[in-house]
Amino acid sequence: MNAQPNANSAPSPTRPLRRSALRLALLGALGLATPLGASTPSDAFMAENDAAMIRMHAAMTIRPSGDIDRDFVAMMIPHHQGGIDMAVAVLRHSRNAQVRRLAQEIIVEQQQEIAALRLAVGEPLPPSAPAPTNPERVVPGGESFHPHHGG
Repeated sequence: MNAQPNANSAPSPTRPLRRSALRLALLGALGLATPLGASTPSDAFMAENDAAMIRMHAAMTIRPSGDIDRDFVAMMIPHHQGGIDMAVAVLRHSRNAQVRRLAQEIIVEQQQEIAALRLAVGEPLPPSAPAPTNPERVVPGGESFHPHHGG
């Protein structure tokens, strides 16, 4: 005899992702998702990148509203913001001119995508602000490098 699974007990394909996002958000809130006192530039970059991913995944976990368009936008905006945050992290730590230029382009393009998403569902745009395409860069030894000040 074929037993039908109970619809209320069937596992949701998104439930494990939501649990993971919640765990990551909790770890991030407790400061346990990133290494304390990153010891190398790579560690510092990865700590910033991990924090951006945690924020992104937590923000993408939404309660469905029933409006497909608004739900899509509600998930995509943090997805694009996560890309911006990761690109800012690479700008702070990378020395590769090509990667840095790509990161700058990602920031501008993702900001444009966020604006288009908001407009598509009738949300107002946030106030204009400069794109963070030239953040203070971290150099070995803990010193800050200010590209616009010549070092």
